[in-house]
Amino acid sequence: MIDLQQAGAGLSGYALLAAQLESLLADERDFIANSSQFSAFLFNELADLNWAGFYLNRNEELVLGPFQGKVACVRIPFSRGVCGAAARTRETQRVEDVHAFPGHIACDSASNSELVVPLVNDGRLIGVLDLDSPKLARFSAEDQAGIEQLAAIYLRLTDC
Repeated sequence: MIDLQQAGAGLSGYALLAAQLESLLADERDFIANSSQFSAFLFNELADLNWAGFYLNRNEELVLGPFQGKVACVRIPFSRGVCGAAARTRETQRVEDVHAFPGHIACDSASNSELVVPLVNDGRLIGVLDLDSPKLARFSAEDQAGIEQLAAIYLRLTDC
């Protein structure tokens, strides 16, 4: 497991993760397979996560997709929560304290911070990549840039 914050690795740590993800997804384009692999990869390679996975756009509502972690909320409207905000605005949401976020949905009360990246392919919202942490302010600007880079690799190598 890579603790990018403690190592002070910044984007250089994410460069290593990017190379590993490229290799992991290189020979497969299936959406479910790659989404499952990507979730497991993030959950096992990043420190201080308690959830990593996907919510998929189904008629302007997010529906649970492949993930790693405890059981989760199954449906999230675009009008609620951090995931809904990312889907609605198509902008990454980096939240230091989810309990202070208006409309936060507490699927897991142990989650304290969250990073949600919208997944857009050819102008179409596929869904969101959601990372939760029990640690307050777990995700830095460097984490956001690194995860956005990994999400771009996933989108490029996956049929969606």
